[in-house]
Amino acid sequence: MRIITRTVWVLSIVSCFADVASEMLYPVVPVYLQEIGFSVLLIGLLEGIAEFTVGLSKGYFGKLSDEKGLRLPFVKLGYFLSALSKPMMAMFTHPLWIFGARTTDRLGKGLRTAARDALLSAEATPVTRARVFGFHRGWDTVGAVTGPLLALAYLHFFPGQYKQLFYFAFLPGMIAVAFAFLLKENRTTSPATRKGHFFSFFSYWKMAPNGYRQLVGGLVIFAIANSSDVFLLLRAKEISGRDDITITAYIFYNLVYALSSYPMGALADKVGMKKVFLGGLGLFCVVYGGFAFASSPITVYGLFFVYGLYAAATEGIARAWLTGMVQQAQTGTAIGLYTSLQSIATLMASVVAGLLWTGSGSRSLFLFATAVAIISIAFLSFTKKRSIIP
Repeated sequence: MRIITRTVWVLSIVSCFADVASEMLYPVVPVYLQEIGFSVLLIGLLEGIAEFTVGLSKGYFGKLSDEKGLRLPFVKLGYFLSALSKPMMAMFTHPLWIFGARTTDRLGKGLRTAARDALLSAEATPVTRARVFGFHRGWDTVGAVTGPLLALAYLHFFPGQYKQLFYFAFLPGMIAVAFAFLLKENRTTSPATRKGHFFSFFSYWKMAPNGYRQLVGGLVIFAIANSSDVFLLLRAKEISGRDDITITAYIFYNLVYALSSYPMGALADKVGMKKVFLGGLGLFCVVYGGFAFASSPITVYGLFFVYGLYAAATEGIARAWLTGMVQQAQTGTAIGLYTSLQSIATLMASVVAGLLWTGSGSRSLFLFATAVAIISIAFLSFTKKRSIIP
């Protein structure tokens, strides 16, 4: 049986180049924003609003994808908008323009995410689903390694000159769009969802399987703990005082994530997604608890290593777990609803994180996240096994 099909390969390459573009900028965005006058609180608000935008759009476009019985138009346009947002960040520095550019990027993500995951799910079986999603996340993260390496090389020769980097990031973004046109699909003849208004995807909650609702509930609790990675980068910079350490630690995290994603997926297919996922949440607690007290660059690298294992054990597996619980024709809506609720929770998390950091210092933020993550682990642990596991 062929586990990794042509469609999975192409989607993985698309995600890889898109992540080269995004992650080339991600480690420098917090520094760039502070340089043009953004406070930590305003950065938290920016990230929160961006995630709120992507959250609502994921739900709406996921359901629309099911209604149309089409995935590729959403995938292609979504990757194009994200590519377009990169040079927009450097054109002007007015806060409203920056908010607009960041929102464009997140809208692109909202357009493509549910449709792309539905395509991946259609290529998998119950016994290969975690590996398919793990393989895709692995290649996605190869881009997340390559991007910061390119940024590091650029900043070595042009230290502190961030703007040109945003224009460079447009190229791999457009390569991702070009690869997306190699994909093919057959239109679904009998869509499983009816047309509705913008927020009608929320109604899926009532008709969704009980296990889906229980799992999403636990994941949303965890999302309140899991604020933007921007705060991890800011904390790494606070500990080390150096841009190069912050960026190389982030590269190291993504390398661990990329190398671990497929093995974690294989492990989840073998021993069960719940066990691997809860183990990953435990690693999250180790990382955030560690960052609360870390004081040396070596500790930063160690914590980012564990953070890579956490991401490999949760990111792709959560989506594989969810898509295995619903009908194939409703996958876009199911993923869209989950990611919408997750992003709304992330809005709360990012705003709260900014307030905690500003009002009480960085340690309070990381201790708060650790405590909420422990609550999420308890919730998922005590949920009846057979009502969750697909």
